[in-house]
Amino acid sequence: MEKKIFVALLAGLTLCACKQSPTKQENATYRTLTVKQENRTLKSEYTARLQGQQVVEVRPQVNGLITGICIGEGEKVRRGQTLFIIDQVPYKAALAEAVANVKSAEAKLATAQLNLESTKILREKNVVQDYDLSTARNDFAAAEAALAQARAQETNARNNLSYTEVKSPADGVTGMIAYRVGALVSSSISEPLVTVSDDSRIYAYFSLTESQIIDLMEQYGSLDEFIRQMPEVELRMSNGKAYSEKGRVSAVSGIVTAGTGAVTLRADFPNTRNLLRGGGNGTVILSANRERCIVIPQAATYELQNKTFVYKVVDGKAQSAPVTVFRLNNGTEYVVETGLQEGDVIIAEGAGLVKEGVAVNSQNGKE
Repeated sequence: MEKKIFVALLAGLTLCACKQSPTKQENATYRTLTVKQENRTLKSEYTARLQGQQVVEVRPQVNGLITGICIGEGEKVRRGQTLFIIDQVPYKAALAEAVANVKSAEAKLATAQLNLESTKILREKNVVQDYDLSTARNDFAAAEAALAQARAQETNARNNLSYTEVKSPADGVTGMIAYRVGALVSSSISEPLVTVSDDSRIYAYFSLTESQIIDLMEQYGSLDEFIRQMPEVELRMSNGKAYSEKGRVSAVSGIVTAGTGAVTLRADFPNTRNLLRGGGNGTVILSANRERCIVIPQAATYELQNKTFVYKVVDGKAQSAPVTVFRLNNGTEYVVETGLQEGDVIIAEGAGLVKEGVAVNSQNGKE
């Protein structure tokens, strides 16, 4: 009897303990955001390599010693201006020889012509045979060919002499001079005599990913339309200051760079104050204006299988929802194109750490 009373008492205590233990529920406090429509100017930054609109490596076309340097380093030059002089003595001698050879060939041709005319008269009088007339004609043809060859050699000698004056192929600014007076140079030198860069306009080369280019083509219909409709772009110089003049995207490469999957674009900037230099670096800034759009922090999103998600707060619990975002962003925010509506409440940060269905204690962020 005592044993039964003890068992009943133990069961009663157990039941009482169960009633007094509350059910443990998982919840957390998160900063939330009520979605609303806003106007945004999105700016994306891309590292760019700067280059003058025309950069020419100046190399000699003939061999010889440099006898004169007619420019200074970093000097402005005009197209056709003489930059270097290569020893002209052997080339003047070669030209004189070629001129003499032309005169000799002209004399031989005149003699061959006299001989041909004389042979024709003698053949009409049957003084000589057909063989002699054919020989005279062949001699005349050979003399004509020799004259043509001599004239070609004279032209070549004149060209070589002109090449001893190395001229600028374009307007621009010179770089550093690699050779000095007395240096032996040739057309096969590894380093150019000097580089001439036309910096009146600067090309800024930067890259977008292949997927970004595809997005642009889908948005604008074609790359030509993208180039035509794209707003002006900005440039931040290597010293961190904004460049005063804006440029435009003028070209998109038709080739995806192997290994990186990047596509190169070119933006053109005027360089009236000569602040920019070919070979330098900068940052191209692309802008996109969006009106009455939904903007959320990037920290409110997470990615899964190449898709972007946010957590909505529905009936006090976190519920994941897929969204699509605009291709450009400012590094801290996304413009949401589909998946959210004005008035939706989302978890504003730490989305990657939230669990589906967790109870959310709201800590309101910017409304």
